[in-house]
Amino acid sequence: MSISTKDIRNGFAKGFQLPTLLQRRTGPMTRELILHPGDHGLGMTHDSLAADTTTTATCGYCATGCGLRLHLKDGEAVGLTPETTYPVNLGMACPKGWEALRVLDSPERATQPLLRDDSGKRSPITWDDAFTTFCDGMKKVQAAHGPESIAFLSTGQIACEEMAFLGALARFGMGIRHCDGNTRQCMATAVTAYKESFGFDSPPYTYDDFEQSDCLVFIGANPCIGHPIMWERVLRNPNNPEIIVIDPRRTETAAAATQHLQLRPKNDLALLYAITNELITRDFVDHDFVQNHTQGFDELREHVAQYDLATVCEEAGLAVDDVSHAVEAIGRGRAVSLWWTMGVNQSYQGTRTAQAIINIALITGNIGRPGTGANSITGQCNAMGSRLWSNTTNLFGHHSFDNEADRHKVAEALNIPVEQIPTTTSWKYDRIIEGIRNGEIKGLWVVATNPAHSWIDQGDVRELFDQLDFLVAQDMYQTTETCSHADLILPSAGWGEKEGTFINSERRYGLLKKVRHAPGQALADFQIFRGIAHRWGLGDMFADWSSPEAVFEIMQRASRDQPSDITGIHGYEQIDRCGGIQWPWSEDHASGGFEPEQQRRLFADGQFFYDDKRARLIVDDVTPMPEPADGDYPVVLLTGRGTVSQWHTQTRTRQSPLLRSLYPNQPYVEMHPNDAEELGIEHGDLVRVRSRRGHADATACLTHSVQPGQAFMPMHYECTNRLTLSHFDPHSGQPSYKDCAVRIAPVLTSDHD
Repeated sequence: MSISTKDIRNGFAKGFQLPTLLQRRTGPMTRELILHPGDHGLGMTHDSLAADTTTTATCGYCATGCGLRLHLKDGEAVGLTPETTYPVNLGMACPKGWEALRVLDSPERATQPLLRDDSGKRSPITWDDAFTTFCDGMKKVQAAHGPESIAFLSTGQIACEEMAFLGALARFGMGIRHCDGNTRQCMATAVTAYKESFGFDSPPYTYDDFEQSDCLVFIGANPCIGHPIMWERVLRNPNNPEIIVIDPRRTETAAAATQHLQLRPKNDLALLYAITNELITRDFVDHDFVQNHTQGFDELREHVAQYDLATVCEEAGLAVDDVSHAVEAIGRGRAVSLWWTMGVNQSYQGTRTAQAIINIALITGNIGRPGTGANSITGQCNAMGSRLWSNTTNLFGHHSFDNEADRHKVAEALNIPVEQIPTTTSWKYDRIIEGIRNGEIKGLWVVATNPAHSWIDQGDVRELFDQLDFLVAQDMYQTTETCSHADLILPSAGWGEKEGTFINSERRYGLLKKVRHAPGQALADFQIFRGIAHRWGLGDMFADWSSPEAVFEIMQRASRDQPSDITGIHGYEQIDRCGGIQWPWSEDHASGGFEPEQQRRLFADGQFFYDDKRARLIVDDVTPMPEPADGDYPVVLLTGRGTVSQWHTQTRTRQSPLLRSLYPNQPYVEMHPNDAEELGIEHGDLVRVRSRRGHADATACLTHSVQPGQAFMPMHYECTNRLTLSHFDPHSGQPSYKDCAVRIAPVLTSDHD
């Protein structure tokens, strides 16, 4: 509060003492500073930020899908708090969610279309010119190199309705055959595993299962950091559960577990087979469930019999008694849930590892009941939406391009000629990249993702991007590594500046709401796609795609009779009122006139999505690590999430001063003290980490969280993927980010090439 000299003189004349004036308890400025615990904003905001009203929307970072209560003043969001009644987070939020509005205010926002000239300089252009440049540029590439010479790479960060529009526009209108999303980097393994085992991409669980289990097994998952609200749900579990973590690192989750099986990298598939063998040998099998609801048990039993527990433990660096204890906990558990994420998915044998987890759940009957399941934790906020609606490797609504009945169904739902729908699927992400190398792909459209940072063997992909005839980047920030290579930048709105739906890990549709105006000339991705459709000459084809909710109705028609049927949802209003709705929710579900239950699991009836209603038990040979440590590169490098305040390529999280203060801003590498001592490295030294593909300089962090002969770097730093090896799961096409061979040396003694 500011007090003038005149105020002080008048105060003394009236007999007031100076402290009374400095601590004045009335007046407008004083009222603004008074806190009111329990009120709006937890009582920690003053009158100038008081809300006129509030509304709830789904967070746009990870696939937990938390509900955030947005505080609106004059129609604009001025703050937020976690929504206490939302069934996902129950009043909790991680630092990223708390800062979701702050990152919208960044000076790095893309606010107008930018076009690069022949000299490399970028200049602003109008949207009219941007749409013309985009369409003319892509058509020119097609004319020179064929209709299949352009591709798009999309994301798990935009709304379902935007994904649906992009996929339909590109594949049914523009003639783009090859397209994929960055969900290939995080969830393709889980998708493939579920489809092959269950007959459909169908995570069976609900978050209530975190609280209902008496034994939880986390494989290659660190929810303390990656999905902290899910971990909070674990902490609410009243059953004093056994918590088993299988991970090469002593992660934060491993440190909090009752048992940590700290195996050597990439011994997870063999270990899971050995555990399966022990479960069968000790007769911890639900024989009725196996006989009535699965196929392939005899082959499974024969295959896993090769994996003797003692031999596998010796290879994996584990004690037999420790693994035996885990087997007993799983076998005797009343309700056992098994959870995995990127430590499994991002592996050259990830699909079979995920299916080994699924096999354990199936043979022990831990499926379809509270507290059970083989449960893949999704990464991005709408990776599940990408899986269903992006129209990339699956036909719109998770149908099949090669199925004539599916093509006719989708054509009818979209009111387009069936001839517009291709009969073949797309190349996967890695094949598209190879297509650039081979000259097959000459034009690329990158939407809301940053592969120049995130793609494996980063230096290679950056060189390939520069070989393209035409590269378009559509993003909310103009400073991403991918934008630096782009010929045309299309500025897009971000979370909170547009509307639509996201689907979270537990299959819950939640609403994204517009509570801010996008800066400058930035447009919602939905409106950008509308503009491109019109300029391409497809206005009539997409005349009904007038708004996100109009597209949601189209999606509902396409979902009919699918396992993910949403025909029973009564528009955005019902999603909002119910705190999200899990699929499936069909017209048959809704015919009783009641609201959907908040927690619904799949497979309670033991019926799976194959014609015979049986799940498949799938096994395969274990394959060796493609690039093991050797004399030249003696350390196995692991990568993964760093802190709860970082996210992916840090495109957004680095825009928040608060979030930046909560994590190391410079790259670091975790090393075991024994390795550091041999190399003459001390904690805090600058070291060079070198692989066969490149090098990265990082600060040495000496810790026992990694074992000797291993190191760990967070994936969020730009330099990390200079090191990673370009190898992929043969079934899912997902990159194996978690293992490659490196050497480490103090930076002063290393070569400087």
